[in-house]
Parts: sequence; C-alpha cells; structure tokens
Amino acid sequence: MAVGKPDKIALVTGANKGIGFEVARQLASKGFRVFVAARSEEAGRTAARKIGEGAEFLKIDVSDPRSVREAAVHFKKCADHLDVLVNNAGIIVDGDDAILKATPEQFEETMRTNALGPLMVAEAFQLLLAKSSAPRIINVSSSGGQLRDGADGWSPIYCISKTTLNGVTSQLAAALPKFAVNSVCPGWVRTDMGGSSAPRSVEQGADGIVWLAADAPQNLTGKFLQDRKVIPW
Repeated sequence: MAVGKPDKIALVTGANKGIGFEVARQLASKGFRVFVAARSEEAGRTAARKIGEGAEFLKIDVSDPRSVREAAVHFKKCADHLDVLVNNAGIIVDGDDAILKATPEQFEETMRTNALGPLMVAEAFQLLLAKSSAPRIINVSSSGGQLRDGADGWSPIYCISKTTLNGVTSQLAAALPKFAVNSVCPGWVRTDMGGSSAPRSVEQGADGIVWLAADAPQNLTGKFLQDRKVIPW
C-alpha cells in the first residue's frame, strides 16, 4: 500500500463473506486500513477487491497454528502495528444436532476453529496490538454460548465452543489490562451459516462489532455484548 496509510488498522478473520465481509467493508468505509483474512486466497482476494480502497487480503487458517504464525510474519511486512483484531471466523460442522451423538472429531474441529483459533490469533498478534494507542480484540460469539438460561439443544457443539470463546475473552481481558477485549453476539443473521430465514441482515449483525471496533469506550472490556449493550455470560 502507498505511503500515507490510514491511522487505524484492523484485521478481520473470516472476512471473505457474511458478517466478516460486512464488518471489513464498514471499517474500510470509516477510513480503516483493513486486512481481509481468510483461508481461501481466491475468496479473500475477491472480497478485498469488492471492498476496494483500504482493503487487502491476508491468508490465514485460524485452526492451523503454522498458518497463524505465517500470517503474523506476513502482516509485519505490511504494517508496523494493529489497532483492532476481529476474531470472526467460525464453523458449524455437519451433524452437529445432538450432544449425545457428538464425535471427538466433530468436537475437536469445532473447538479448534471457534475457540482455540481466536486465542492463537490473539497470541500471534499481541505485540502488534500492543503498539496501538487503543488496542481492541473483538471475539464474535453467540447467545447460544450463554449459560444463564440453559441450553435448547440447537447445534450443541457450536454452542459449547462459543461458551469456551467467552471464557477466552474473559481470560484475555484479565491478561491484557490495557486492551479492550470483548465478546459480541451479532444475533441470528442471514448468512450461509444463519440461513435465509434469519431475522437480521448482515448490516444489523455487523453493527455491534463495528461499534466495538471504532467507537466504543476503550475502558469497556471483559464483557459480552449484543446491540451495543452488555448481556449476561
């Protein structure tokens, strides 16, 4: 990218489509330099081109420690700091419909992407975030991970992974007191994962994430939020 870069830099994982793409697009429109991070180079580069000025592709598979390390090394060649990390990449594996039928393989694949992945990315980019005057980590979670009202049986492995992700958020907030580290529920959104019958648009789903990235108070940390309001864990 040319000299005269925007002051704020964001990295959004799983940004080639859905909520991640919309978050990246909105942040770019706010003047952020945005790294569109994705496993698929073709999909990621296409998404970055669609967003246009201020967006560039970064290849990363958050479930693969080597890929995460390589992404951080490549990022350092492109930028000297990171202001906002949005851990958005997530999956629901086929057959995730009954906790008593869950296989170790389903569980491990889901947890590696949805909970361990965000932790590995935060670890890999911690020093770059520490160079920001207002570092922020935003973990895209789900109300399915809440423990307050119990479970309803929907995609149980996915929900457990989001409960774990919320635990990761709480621990990161404690370990990084100068950072703003929060989980956010975007709601049920019309995406490939959410389906066409979901009540929320991607714009609505992205709103709270973008707010946490760009406008929320820096001292708001260690919380779980939806629609810009703190909700129970």
